[in-house]
Amino acid sequence: MKKVLILLLALSLTGCSSTQPAATKGEVVDCAEVSHVAAKPGDTLLNCLTGSEKISVESLRGPLILNVWGSWCGPCADEMPYFVEFNNQAKGKVKLLGIAVEEAESQDSKDFIISNGMTWPNLYDAKGITRANFGMGVPVTWLIDKAGTVVYKHVGVINSTAELIELTEKYLKVSV
Repeated sequence: MKKVLILLLALSLTGCSSTQPAATKGEVVDCAEVSHVAAKPGDTLLNCLTGSEKISVESLRGPLILNVWGSWCGPCADEMPYFVEFNNQAKGKVKLLGIAVEEAESQDSKDFIISNGMTWPNLYDAKGITRANFGMGVPVTWLIDKAGTVVYKHVGVINSTAELIELTEKYLKVSV
């Protein structure tokens, strides 16, 4: 009986081990490669998280997936592995851009980026000035075409990499 219990315990413990690869370390990336046009008066200007430049949310050009998140947001962390995997598959076809919102400190955003394996540029909205654009809650994901038109708005969690690929193909007309 003891041997059976020990065997069952050993099997249950090994069954809990993760088969997922270890998360890759993220990087706070400069916004120099973000496609945008000149800002107009009244545009919503945000600093790049690296502090390099201000970019108008209204001036963004795609094909681009814009994801609004917060380090304090559990669902944002839940969906981030799908964005990381999508970014690895879509390099050169579709760009990603994040907006960190309502963070107590910019370092909180940077720590989130590094710990979640994010390797794309992020803007910083410490005061929530983008609420008029994106609404009150996060996560929010927009798909923006080459002309700068928001062709799709998704409020809530993205549930898989396949969902991001499907949305990209349907709304941005880009195969990933």
